[in-house]
Amino acid sequence: MDYKKLNVWKESIELVKQIYLVTANFPKEEKYGLISQLRRASVSIPSNIAEGNSRSSDRDYKRFVEIAYGSALELETQLIISVELKFIDENNEIFSQLEQVKKLLSGFIKYLKK
Repeated sequence: MDYKKLNVWKESIELVKQIYLVTANFPKEEKYGLISQLRRASVSIPSNIAEGNSRSSDRDYKRFVEIAYGSALELETQLIISVELKFIDENNEIFSQLEQVKKLLSGFIKYLKK
């Protein structure tokens, strides 16, 4: 299956776009700190889904999707830090977008285990 047709990939691309918009408002001194970390973690999610798609077995694919899930948790932690530093509000829509991506990743991992 073409990874670009997967809802989990599409939603994670939307999440990346939102992370770029949100971090554009962060303090400039965070350019090489949290901004860079948040953007890298978000980009890692759809990138690992795409890379896993090129693998020859569902077992290998699942491993890459699990890495994508790990990146989602890394992103969540960085967003919590951003709230603590008052760079974003705890009610920011980005948290619900991230929850959606995590649910889709979890479901995809379960699917690939079969």
